[in-house]
Amino acid sequence: MKCPFCSAEDTQVIDSRVSEEGDSIRRRRRCQVCSKRFTTYETAELRMPQIVKTDGVREDFSSAKLRTGFQRALHKRPVTTELVDAAITRIEQKMLALGEREIGSRRLGELVMEELRKLDKVAYIRFASVYKSFSDVEDFRDAIREVRDTK
Repeated sequence: MKCPFCSAEDTQVIDSRVSEEGDSIRRRRRCQVCSKRFTTYETAELRMPQIVKTDGVREDFSSAKLRTGFQRALHKRPVTTELVDAAITRIEQKMLALGEREIGSRRLGELVMEELRKLDKVAYIRFASVYKSFSDVEDFRDAIREVRDTK
């Protein structure tokens, strides 16, 4: 680690401690050249995979877009914000667990539908109607039958 005072590359770790939350490590260091002390923090850097749209365009994952999708599907439905937050967290964890640098928008849509099915059947049908591009009433009937049959 480079010294922020003299830019020397020879520094010594004096003390290391895990933060109260357990998600970072605080290190006290001393420069071997100028003897000044400084603190560094080490945290895990988690990078969400990029989303590959059906037309091949790639874009960064956006939690805000994911939340907007949930809010549209759940509009005027009796689902708490805490449950939505938990569903979004589960989706993000599943995406990270895949260990991929890119994920198709179709796969992300499937993860959203899976969570919506657990939260609210009406919201699931709303989302599915847009996601699967329902073209007529039969598509809605099939989706409703599917929801009823999977209990």
